[in-house]
Amino acid sequence: MGAVLSCGDSALLSHRSAAALWRILRPFRGLDIEVVVPHGWPRRRPGIAVRQRRDIESIQRCVVDGIPVTDVVTTLVDLATCVGDPLLLRAINQADRLDLIDAHRLRCAIESLPRRAGLARLRSLLDEQGGGFADTLLELRFLRIVRATGLPAPQLQAHVNGFRVDFHWPDLGLVVETDGPRDHRTPAQQLRDRERDQTHTAAGLTVLRFTEAQVRNEADRVRATLAAVTARLCAQAGLRAERTRL
Repeated sequence: MGAVLSCGDSALLSHRSAAALWRILRPFRGLDIEVVVPHGWPRRRPGIAVRQRRDIESIQRCVVDGIPVTDVVTTLVDLATCVGDPLLLRAINQADRLDLIDAHRLRCAIESLPRRAGLARLRSLLDEQGGGFADTLLELRFLRIVRATGLPAPQLQAHVNGFRVDFHWPDLGLVVETDGPRDHRTPAQQLRDRERDQTHTAAGLTVLRFTEAQVRNEADRVRATLAAVTARLCAQAGLRAERTRL
């Protein structure tokens, strides 16, 4: 609050400091407090990263815990200028979990914004994810492989047979899980994975699992496997449709 007040009545907490206040990212240690001010603000403040903006009047002014702050959409656009993909994805997903924004509202909001730094990168990141939000950089890498395969965008984080799955193609009856090393390393976790896969298989679905190492280092092999399986599923779906007509 002191940092914002010291920068004038129009000042707003912004960028990574705003993300921490919104609780979509953890506070950054050792970082100057980031505040956006009108263009031409003449003063500097020790410990404050003052960012001038000509269009500050167009930013929706919000108040969190009594502190003036940029709105969530502006905060995410600003984050796209100063953090990497993993942190940006984390912030987007946390905003979604806190019901601050969802995929549809975020996409609509950024389409109405004037051109500014970070906007193109955020839009590109959202476009890669289709109709939802990837949870991790691993999932985003897999989505890039999906695009290279030419497949339609899958449902992300869908609930199928009582489980949340990473990727789901309902028309193909295909579920894909991407396994990070931390999430699937214990025997108990591996047992749960098998039970999930067995439940999906019993329901008539095809389940594929790819490890982080495969997605990261063997993209061509993952792409070939995905293409072969989906081609078989498409052929089976066509055969079933033909039998139905007969």
